[in-house]
Amino acid sequence: MEGAIAVFIPIVMFLIIGLIAVTAIYYRSRERQMLIEKGLSASEIKEFFKQRRDPFWLMKIGIISIFFGIGLGIGLMSGPEETREIVTPTTIFIFTGLGFVIANVLGNKFRKKYELEEKVGN
Repeated sequence: MEGAIAVFIPIVMFLIIGLIAVTAIYYRSRERQMLIEKGLSASEIKEFFKQRRDPFWLMKIGIISIFFGIGLGIGLMSGPEETREIVTPTTIFIFTGLGFVIANVLGNKFRKKYELEEKVGN
């Protein structure tokens, strides 16, 4: 029984990843179709998608990943074996949440600075 479950885990994982990718592609094309149906020109569509980009998304993912790793490390190094099953998930959630908050604060700070530099440059 355990062998059958072990076989289905990667299959289900790849199906879910494929479903997410197909859904993202579908909704992205649907969004573009709606913009074309509204009668926007090519330059207006390009400007619309340019406004939505976040130039600091990699920085945010990096900060969140670092804090996740810190939480995991602290959780695994904490105390005796009996308390690790409680402490590890708790520290992971706390530090990942802290990483999200810090990434958001720094992202907003850098975005304001970036937008100010763009306005002055133009």
